[in-house]
Amino acid sequence: MGVVEMSNNPPDSFASPALSLSLAGIFRDAAAARAANADAEEGSAGGPRREETVEISSENSGPARSRSDDDFDGDREHDDNYNDEDDDNAKKKKRKKYHRHTAEQIREMEALFKESPHPDEKQRQQLSKQLGLHPRQVKFWFQNRRTQIKAIQERHENSLLKSEIEKLRDQNKELRETIKNNCCPNCGFAGSAAGKDPMVAAGGEQQLRIENARLRAEVEKLRAAVGKYPAGTSPNNSSSCSGGNEQESRSALDFYTGIFGLEKSRIMDVVNVALEELKKMASSAAPLWIRSFETGREILNYDEYVKAFSVDKSAPTTALPPKRSSIEASRDTGIVFMEPHRLVQSFMDANQWKEMFPCMISKAATVDVISVGDGANGNWNGAAQLMFAEVQMLTPVVGTREVYFVRYCKQLSGDEWAIVDVSVDKVEDNIDASLVKCRKRPSGCIIHDNSNGHCKVTWVEHLECQKSTVHSLYRAIVNSGSAFGAHHWMVTLQQHCERLVFYMATNVPTKDSTGVATLAGRKSILTLAQRMCLAFFRALGASSYNTWNKIPTKTGDDIRVASRKNLSDPGEPLGVILSAVSSVWLPVSHHALFEFLRDETHRHEWDIMSNRGPVESIANLAKGQDRGNAVTILATKSKENNMWLLQDTCTNVYESMVVYAPVDIGSMQAVMTGCDSSNTAVLASGFSILPDGLDSRPLLITSKPEEKSTEGGSLLTIAFQILTSNSPTAKLSMDSIDSLNNLVSCTLQKIKKCLQCEDG
Repeated sequence: MGVVEMSNNPPDSFASPALSLSLAGIFRDAAAARAANADAEEGSAGGPRREETVEISSENSGPARSRSDDDFDGDREHDDNYNDEDDDNAKKKKRKKYHRHTAEQIREMEALFKESPHPDEKQRQQLSKQLGLHPRQVKFWFQNRRTQIKAIQERHENSLLKSEIEKLRDQNKELRETIKNNCCPNCGFAGSAAGKDPMVAAGGEQQLRIENARLRAEVEKLRAAVGKYPAGTSPNNSSSCSGGNEQESRSALDFYTGIFGLEKSRIMDVVNVALEELKKMASSAAPLWIRSFETGREILNYDEYVKAFSVDKSAPTTALPPKRSSIEASRDTGIVFMEPHRLVQSFMDANQWKEMFPCMISKAATVDVISVGDGANGNWNGAAQLMFAEVQMLTPVVGTREVYFVRYCKQLSGDEWAIVDVSVDKVEDNIDASLVKCRKRPSGCIIHDNSNGHCKVTWVEHLECQKSTVHSLYRAIVNSGSAFGAHHWMVTLQQHCERLVFYMATNVPTKDSTGVATLAGRKSILTLAQRMCLAFFRALGASSYNTWNKIPTKTGDDIRVASRKNLSDPGEPLGVILSAVSSVWLPVSHHALFEFLRDETHRHEWDIMSNRGPVESIANLAKGQDRGNAVTILATKSKENNMWLLQDTCTNVYESMVVYAPVDIGSMQAVMTGCDSSNTAVLASGFSILPDGLDSRPLLITSKPEEKSTEGGSLLTIAFQILTSNSPTAKLSMDSIDSLNNLVSCTLQKIKKCLQCEDG
């Protein structure tokens, strides 16, 4: 198999030029780990399923040097079967001889390594006879190969740590400059961060809001103490500068006052009890967890849960009204391509946690630190912090879930960690009660180190949410608990880690990297595509970032629009941006719809902007084992067109997405050579595809495969974004809204026509 030779020209692209990550080695170990876990898990049906692996040659280092027969003489003193006479002859040799394995020998050993990284004595003997090598040569080759993969992971980790250190140094320097240059001459405190980095300004604004809320809470406590005002009332509560709609659009984080209502020692007692419950929930089998024969998911037996954890059904467990709340519980297990301490670091850092789940978490913040644990030693063991999260679906018709919880990290053993999330009573006493609609019962994950950069993650999600009306399209998938359940979190985490592995890889097969000649160019394109997807996810959901308005349409489609102004972000066009979104049900399977929309040969059938012309692929970069996980650069066969399309597609068993944006040809060519893509403006549009959540069953018994299909329909969300004016002060016109409305309606009609489901 051919291998793309990637050069390391830009010195600032990698912290370690020696980094060389073998995808084959990583996914081989994952397959072995999955096989071991499958044997231990209860309820699995059928024989072991062989995972498909990416066929990648590991000959990137050239012919490997190995020790000859003479080289092993010095080691034979440890062999009980070796006599003293040969040992004396070995000691006479002053210099060890080396020889290089032939390409054929390497290929044969690589083939066996893919099947069994730890061959037994019989396999080594057979392979040594086949290749004409000493058995100990084969043994040491396999040891060196396993050590090489581990060393690659360590170099990978070191490079990431170095880059993080440099980033933190730069941020620290920038913050110092901001404080130095923006000080109030009267009080000496830092002033506005106007004109500085927007991220720095946003972070400062958030901290000021939290501090301001804390001060207001202290004032209220003092007023209540002297009897001037009853507790919880203030002149500010009787009048408001904003209307009701603006009040509803604000998130619960805006109302946080920072008063726990409990001592921190009491909170630590609560999280320790939650830890014990999580460990039992993660390790117990039937009768606590029962596997569904229809869906294969594990279902919590609540009666057994009450017995196991001494829960009083009659006593209210949370601040939510018991008759208006519902309980969701789910569990899932999987192998993740990331080392445990890096995974723990990502969970405990709010920004990194949000980046791991960009399509699910629209907002995340660390509100307060309860315990730093072993933080002084660079270890998160024992750390606890109050966190806030806004969780969304990729559609504006399903509301977000806002939740406060305490996250606790505990190292259970040398190779096992626990991340515990639990909502603590009275923490939200000073939050607007109407906004507290979701609480976490003991949830989280158990992380077990499987070595070689892999870990086994057991995820438990246990929520209590206030019942609310859900859009009819998404009622089944939300009420079943799968929309925000453990399986969704697990597959999203696996996909994120897999993307990181492919991003850092230097040994990429030719079929998985076409059209880009350098490693720097590959990384630059993948970085731009990731930024495009993050902006698309943020613009698509029902987060308080967006204010959606439903508009009437002639076709009867449910189309919602929102507008925003981009004043300074170079990653998007400056000016007024208009977004339009519509969600529909189609009687087509989730996978079939995804394959149709991502295929460039069918694009001219539905993409109005392509002028019905054929589209060709300029470059294709894999970012996962599934061929649907890729970044593609597309061009229309038209001389007048000066734009290319950057397309990012990703799929898993839960959801699929097709995200694309037009990019200027000159800018895209510069990115392909490895230039910085941070200033390349992209405005993304695309699709989010979900299975409809309805349990499909065969209507008849037959031997014909086409009649036995039980795949259900799909929930398709289509989103378009356009720049209506280059001036941020321009007013939005009805013509722009009508044009975007027609674009969404026409695209939906074309998709339905191509899939022969116009009546669906």
